[in-house]
Amino acid sequence: MSKFKIHPIVMGTKIFDKGMMTYQHDYGKKYTIPIYCWYIEGGDKKILVDTGEMNPIKSKDRETAIGGTIYTFEEGLGLWGLAPDNIDIVIHTHLHNDHCENDYKCVNASFYVHKKELERIHDPHPLDFRYMADYIEDVEDNGQIIVVDGDREIVPGIRVLHTPVHTEGGLTVLIDTEKGQAAITGFCVIMENFHPPIEITAMEMEVIPPGTHVNTYESYDIMLKVRELAEILLPLHEPKFSGMKEIP
Repeated sequence: MSKFKIHPIVMGTKIFDKGMMTYQHDYGKKYTIPIYCWYIEGGDKKILVDTGEMNPIKSKDRETAIGGTIYTFEEGLGLWGLAPDNIDIVIHTHLHNDHCENDYKCVNASFYVHKKELERIHDPHPLDFRYMADYIEDVEDNGQIIVVDGDREIVPGIRVLHTPVHTEGGLTVLIDTEKGQAAITGFCVIMENFHPPIEITAMEMEVIPPGTHVNTYESYDIMLKVRELAEILLPLHEPKFSGMKEIP
C-alpha cells in the first residue's frame, strides 16, 4: 500500500471575524485564513483535495498574515510539475465556493462528492450563502462526479469519513503517510479548534466547534472522533501549513 505525502497549496484567503472559526470564542478579532488545495503525492493517481479559489487576491499583507505565498490554481499545481488536465481525482471536503472554484479546469478528473453536498448546492438554505452551483455545473454535466454516500475508500491508503460538522455532506479525508494517518478535516476549522487555550479547557471543553456548523453538539463529538483517529491533524484552514511544502 502506498504511503502518501501531502502538499498544502494556498489558493486564496479570507479575512473575517475569528468567531467564524471558533464558536463562542474570540468574537471581534480580525483573522486571516488560507484556502488550500492539497496535492496528495503517491501511488499511480494524481489526487487533489479541493481546488481553491479561481481568482485569489494576492497581497503582501495577506501573505504575511498567513505566513506563506498565495498562488493561482495553475501556479500552485506547477510547483509540482502538474497542470489541471493532469489531475485524475479530486476529493471534495464540501462544496462551498472557495473549495471548488477551479473544478471546471480539471477536465480529466473524477470528483468525489457527498450526496448531501450535491443536494444542498442546488437547494441551499438561506442561511448558507456559500453554495454556488455555477462552479460545479461543468463537471456535473460532463458526468465527472462520483457520488459518495457514507464512509468509503477512494484508493488504497486514502479513504473518506462522513463528518457533518460544518456542512451536511462534509468529508474528512484520511491518508496513510510514513508517520501515521493524516486527516484533512471535512469542516472549516483551525488547529485551535482541536487544541483550545486554557480558558476553554478550564470549562471542561476539549474542542471548539466551528463558528458555522450543522449541529453544535454533534459537531463537538465528531471532532473528538477525528482527533482520536489522526496522528497528523490537518484542520482545513490552519495558517501554519501555508509555509510548508510537504507533510509529513
